[in-house]
Amino acid sequence: MDRYVTGPMIRRLREKRGLTQLQLAERLCVSDKAVSKWETGRGYPDITLLEALAEALGVSVTELLAGEDVVNSNKAFNMLKMKLYVCPVCGNIIQSTGEAVISCCGITLPVLEAEPADEDHNCRIERVEDEYFLSVRHEMSKTHYISFIAAMRSDGFEIRKLYPEGAAEARFKISETRQFYIYCRRHGLFKVPVPAKK
Repeated sequence: MDRYVTGPMIRRLREKRGLTQLQLAERLCVSDKAVSKWETGRGYPDITLLEALAEALGVSVTELLAGEDVVNSNKAFNMLKMKLYVCPVCGNIIQSTGEAVISCCGITLPVLEAEPADEDHNCRIERVEDEYFLSVRHEMSKTHYISFIAAMRSDGFEIRKLYPEGAAEARFKISETRQFYIYCRRHGLFKVPVPAKK
């Protein structure tokens, strides 16, 4: 139970909002004695009350369960902290700018770990005016295909979604592009370096 809601957290947040135990209890349709028990550690709020409790205290459920305020420690944006997730059920591509717990279709998604591109997942990169043109020689069947190609830029990700029976190719602006990623539905995420300037 040490990862459940803590009494000191409830009390601190209640007092910060200027609420009495009775006022908080009325918002949750429980007794003030129940709130007192929570705050002194002699009981815990029922899990069905967590969302309403978090709302009444002005925090997210995640903060409430963590037992501390979630403070943004990103003082400066760092592209190296960017994370990618892919849902194996619906194919959703989700990007975060730091640590996160991401779920889709009822599944908690693991962060994708990019490996250096192997022979089967390497791509040809050509410069065409102010763009990179990437093409991957890879099967594009309904069960085994490249799902997306992405470019990590200094200000975010650009993602080009691909589909079975289509071409495994994409174009990206050259300016500020730092790294490319290729996602194979069967083998995972691969990284491809930006070609050296000539």
